[in-house]
This record gives sequence, structure tokens and C-alpha cells, in this order.
Amino acid sequence: METLRIIWEFIVNHYGIFLAVVIVLLDAVTIYRIIRDTHSPEKTLAYLLLVIILPVVGAVFYFSFGINYRKERLYSKKVIADDNLFRRVEERIMSGSLQILMDNAERLKDVDDMVQLLLNDSKCMLSYNKAELLINGEAKFPAVFEALEKAEHFIHLEYYIVEEGVVADRFFEILTRKAAGGVKVRFIYDDFGSSGLKRKRLNALRAAGIEIYPFYEIKIYALANRLNYRDHRKIIIIDGHTAFLGGINFSDRYTNVPPGTLYWRDTHLKLTGASVNNLQYHFIANWNFCSGYKLEVDRSLFPGNLLDKVGEDLVQIVAGGPDYPRSSIMLSYFTAIVMAKKRIYITSPYFIPNTSIFDALVKAALSGKDVRLLLPGISDSRIVNAAAKSYFSELLKSGVRIFLYRKGFVHAKTMLVDDTLSMVGTANMDVRSFDLNFEINAVVYSSRINSELHKAFLSDLENSEEVDPVEWGKRGKMAEFGDACARLLSPLL
Repeated sequence: METLRIIWEFIVNHYGIFLAVVIVLLDAVTIYRIIRDTHSPEKTLAYLLLVIILPVVGAVFYFSFGINYRKERLYSKKVIADDNLFRRVEERIMSGSLQILMDNAERLKDVDDMVQLLLNDSKCMLSYNKAELLINGEAKFPAVFEALEKAEHFIHLEYYIVEEGVVADRFFEILTRKAAGGVKVRFIYDDFGSSGLKRKRLNALRAAGIEIYPFYEIKIYALANRLNYRDHRKIIIIDGHTAFLGGINFSDRYTNVPPGTLYWRDTHLKLTGASVNNLQYHFIANWNFCSGYKLEVDRSLFPGNLLDKVGEDLVQIVAGGPDYPRSSIMLSYFTAIVMAKKRIYITSPYFIPNTSIFDALVKAALSGKDVRLLLPGISDSRIVNAAAKSYFSELLKSGVRIFLYRKGFVHAKTMLVDDTLSMVGTANMDVRSFDLNFEINAVVYSSRINSELHKAFLSDLENSEEVDPVEWGKRGKMAEFGDACARLLSPLL
């Protein structure tokens, strides 16, 4: 007790020195963890700068947002416990995909790098499908409601945002009715994105027999870290043969009514075919984590055959999240850009590229490719918008054409390359989608889908303003400084 009293008196009498020592030790530990655990040079420098400028705040921020606690101890995406069975499934995916690749060698010769990358990186199987492009909520919601009405066995849903309103009322009415008719309904919602869902609504859905769980439920003791990792996917899987994915959440804002409200421009995709099995795999991985119990993996969840020729559109599904070994979605974007021979048209609401994507875009433009970016002129995040603008000068100088959408808010996440490769999904062209969010994209090898996406892109340009390189170069120094400051934070956004 005497020793404790002496220590306490020392702390009280030398409070300033004690506080300084604590801060120095805290910063030292934080800097050590940043250098040891952060593999991205850009993020490492950003975190170090934050800790040096704001010692205590920077340390708290890093330990709240910078450490991937989920990857360290919270999440396992292993679906099949039997390793031998899992290896046989992988072998079937590889052999079937290689057979399709061989049968379509001439058609896929210009995109062979992408197909092989996704097969070798994360066993993203190649399969025959029928793909349908859905422009805006006006096209998506009727198609989804019609498909839900036809469900006979199960409906699996995984959504970032579900907001109360007219769309949600219709959506939940169908789900409740289908559940009452014996259809198994399983639903994952992001606890942060869907925070507006009322408890009364959730209780009613559970009472109706719908299994519904939040993804990574936000709790006070882990608030910051749990806010950092979000399930940004928008997936619907019906009876294992029909699926939807893309950028459109369940919200009235996407219906663009009444006239005069902010216009939301977005893109979704309907898939029929074997690629639905791939979406099912990723859904079950998250379901097992969220629900706390494992679905029995059987034929009923994965109907059909990999080689079934439902349609002529060849598709691979690429998923990403902080628990995946690599940033597969970023690698797919990078590969699509560097393998382009003619054109690269990208639409993204949030544009904060990492060094690899940025350099690939510059290289493509300097090589004479037609590189165009369609970004929001009206954004829902001023700091993200400012960070995006900090990249404009270098891109414009290299020949990249940048268009700012003015009709409303462009929320679509699409890329088209040359005449056959298209990508539609949930992932933005930013570091958050590459490293922190759970995302999912469809890579579609189809001249028809590419042509439709091309027409939609050109139509969007009619409602956009092209950034003039000369005028952009005349911007004031303070504007450039503000964008540069936002760019310093871009690896953390």
C-alpha cells in the first residue's frame, strides 16, 4: 500500500510528465502496429501522419478503424467443413470452367487473362447464363417483385440498405406471403446501412417465419470497428436459378418519384444460370457467420449443372471483403484496364483509386485507349468528392476524359472494356470497396450486354458535363489545397 501511495503521489505531483510519457508510449505502440500490420504504403503513411499530427486522436482512430479485427479472430467464410469434399468441389469448378473456356476459346481470346485470373485467384467459376441489364429502380423493382412471386423453395437476400417506405412495404408483403406458403426466406441486412429498419418491422418478419439477421450487429463496445466493416452487397437468390445484384438498394429514392426529387441513376443485373451457385456460396458464407449456425450444403441449395447452357452470356462472380486473402475485386478492375485494346468506360459514385488502379488508368490513356470516367457532379459526400477531384489533374494530363453527371446522383458501379467485357456490381472504384466492405461483382463476357451498357453510358454523358483540362488547370490554389488535404485522408475513407 505504501508503494502504491508513493506512485500515486508522484503521478499527482508530476502530472504533466506522466501524461507525456503515457502519450509517447501510446504513440510508440501505435506506430509499431501501423508499420508491422499495414501492408499498403499509402495507408501506412496516412496513419503515421495522423498519429504524428494528432497523437491521442490518431491512436484511437487507428485502433478503432485501422486494425482488421474481423480478419484476426471474428469471421470464417469456410462453408464446407469436409476438406476432401471442398477440394472435390474446387476440382469440379476448375474442370467445368476450363471446359467452357476451351469450348469458347475464340470468343474469349481477348479476355483470357481475366478468366484465368479469377479462376486461379478465388475459384470464380465460368458458366453459361442469361444476363439482363436493369437500369434504375424503375426497371429493377418490377423485375424483382415478379421473380419473388415465382419462388417455390427458397429466397435468400443480402442487402446493405433497406429503408422504410412504399418499396419496402411491397417487398416485405411478398416475403411474408411467400414464407406463409412454405418458401424458406433467409435475409441478411447490414446493421449500419439499414439502421432505419424499425424493431416492430423486424419482429413482425420473424413472427411470420422469415429468418432475418443483422450483419455484424453494431454494439457500443465495438462501435467504431463494426461501423468500419460493412456488408455493401445487394444480392437476391431465388430457388438457386435466378439472382439479382448491383447498386440498387431497397429504398423509395431509387424509384425517382415524385418528379422533382433527386434523380438516382443506378444499374442492376438479373442473372439466370449456373453463376447463381457462385452467389449462393458467398451468401451462405455470410449467413453462417451472421446466424450462428451452418446451413447444410446439399443439392437443393445448388441445383443445376455447371455446364448447363441456360443462355449465351458467360459470367464469373468475383467477391471481396476484409477476410479474403487478396483484394480480388481490385485485381479484376486492374486486369480489365491493362488488357483493354480500345476503350475503358467506368461509372462510379465514389472514386478514390489506389496506386495500382490509378497507374493503370494513366498507362491506358497514354497508350491511346479511350478512357472515360463518369462520376457524380452531385455527391452525397463532400470530403469523398474532394478527394476524388485531387486525382483529376494527373488523369486529365494523361488523356483520361472525366464527366460529371448533372441530372442527379449517379450511383451505378459499372465498367465496360472493348466490345465484350462488362462488370456490374456493388463495388465502387475506391479503397473502401477494395479492402473494407463486403462486395460482389459480376464479370460478364457478352457483346450484347456490353453494347447495352455502352448505350446507357453514352446516354448518361448527355446529362453530364465534361471536365475541361485547361479550365481545370485554372482552379484556385485554395481549392487545390483543400482537395489535396482530402486526398491525404483518402486511404482512410
